[in-house]
Amino acid sequence: MTETTPSQLLRACDLPQAWRSHNAWRILDTGFNGLRFLHCAQAWQQDSRRARTLHYVALSAQAPDPQAWLATADPAAGQLASDLARQCVGLVPGFHRIVLHEGRLLLTLCIGETRAMLQEQQFEADSVFLDLTTGASWDRWQVKALARCCRRGSRLGATDVLPAELQAHLSQQGFEPGADHASFNPHWPARASRQPLRTVATVPTRCVVVGAGLAGASVAAALANRGWQVEVFDSAPAPAAGASGLPVGLVVPHVSADDSPRSRLSRAGVRLMLQQLRASLQPGQDWQASGVLELRLDGKLGLPQDWSPAAEQWSRSVPPDAAAHWQAGLPPELPRLWHAQAAWVKPARLVQAWLARPGVRFHGDSHVSRLRRVADQWQLLDAQGGLLGSAPILILANACEALRLLQALDPAMAALQRSLTRLPALHGMRGVLSWGLQPTDAASGPAPALPPCPVNGLGSLIPSVPTPDGLAWYAGATYEAQEQASLRGADHHRLNRDKLERLLPAAGRVLAPCFDAAQVQAWGNLRCVSADRLPLAGPLEESDQPSLWLSSAMGSRGLSFAVLCAELLAARLGAEPWPVESSLARHLHALRRTTPPVENA
Repeated sequence: MTETTPSQLLRACDLPQAWRSHNAWRILDTGFNGLRFLHCAQAWQQDSRRARTLHYVALSAQAPDPQAWLATADPAAGQLASDLARQCVGLVPGFHRIVLHEGRLLLTLCIGETRAMLQEQQFEADSVFLDLTTGASWDRWQVKALARCCRRGSRLGATDVLPAELQAHLSQQGFEPGADHASFNPHWPARASRQPLRTVATVPTRCVVVGAGLAGASVAAALANRGWQVEVFDSAPAPAAGASGLPVGLVVPHVSADDSPRSRLSRAGVRLMLQQLRASLQPGQDWQASGVLELRLDGKLGLPQDWSPAAEQWSRSVPPDAAAHWQAGLPPELPRLWHAQAAWVKPARLVQAWLARPGVRFHGDSHVSRLRRVADQWQLLDAQGGLLGSAPILILANACEALRLLQALDPAMAALQRSLTRLPALHGMRGVLSWGLQPTDAASGPAPALPPCPVNGLGSLIPSVPTPDGLAWYAGATYEAQEQASLRGADHHRLNRDKLERLLPAAGRVLAPCFDAAQVQAWGNLRCVSADRLPLAGPLEESDQPSLWLSSAMGSRGLSFAVLCAELLAARLGAEPWPVESSLARHLHALRRTTPPVENA
């Protein structure tokens, strides 16, 4: 048998003709092959009438090795191949979203057993590449899982001649085999209830977003990339006026001994955020891929026992005797982790970059007091009842203020009111960061007292951040319930200083004169937190085409979760492939019941 070439496979699926005049096209490849993906991506890039967005979902039993196919790639795909290879790091089992070609080419690598990865999908493929090169046989259960990922009319091309037994399985599941392809056309009506989490694709049009912080701006950018016209409203005159106005923050994955959903979601979110930072901001000024050292103050390493080499590309243990010379002043009894895929960033600069995208328009000084539904439009009203804006789709990304607007909705909207009873409680947690200009000799000498990278643990220290007045350090932050807030003035600095001296004693001694001389400044605001310390992202209506959505409760990890929530929301709105497994994404659903967390944020 002769293996089907990538060009023949595209022709079997009627590509590129089939994707023309579509806003998005969704390809499911059941066996990832780097050269096949690059060939398909090139065909899409070179087609002037291509779909605006190409989703390529590829399954793989094991993490692919980009070096195995990078050297043999078509020279014309050089930049695309390099971008892909650079992002193929930390490929542990599960979904990995890789964003290419200015956000218009989205590869979702799904690493694991074929049937399990198919069952985690929540989209319907337009084209299917059926891989038969691995020698694995397709049984009826795998084919059934494949059929679940197809719509009527989905076209299937195979990498080899279809065996008779596989043809029989395909026919039983609703495929009509042809000479070099098959089409999904079951002789029975598909049950609308078979996929309760799926939505009907909403054609990109106008939408309004309330909130211009990380949550709102990331949603606006994600939708604008897909062709939406987005208007963003905020009560402040400028973007990032709330918690997203943090002078500098950390993008760092969460770890846990059981690799909890929060840990897995944070890795997915960090991957997406780092891609955004590379594409949107100036390194060394707005952000830096610095890595982060974490000191485990509980004395436990915090990593699963079966942590793999691929996982160590995310986070690994650092033995004290292997540490850099500056770490000699660290508490010797504390386990240490190095997070290689981590960075510091100035969140406001990122928010500004997102809101500057084509298709996004920002409205400041817009105090939304009430929401009203009129026909197919959501209207935003000010305190006097004046109309601020309207659109068919409304996304609330204004932290805890979203609850106030939802509670004031018309009680006659019975179905929506019933849905909102499943919305977890939200509350504000106040945090204050202490910061100052870096002493000129703080990083000099044979054993510098300030670390060369951010250090996380009990609070954090982020040193050597460029500002108009020179390099600055940032320490903190406090974490106090809004309704119980009692700290005032110097109390915040005292707490942050205590944390710093416990986390980094040597750095605490160097910066002590700044605290003693009152040369320390403060920045504070409220974080919006849910009961289980995970964000809320998704529709607020139990409908297959919802119009009211929420992205909120980022807590103290907005830089890790904002882009993930935006991509998940955009995927559900457009009936696209999800960026994470559906079993994992359910922990982010807006309408979920939660219990109090058992671990710290």
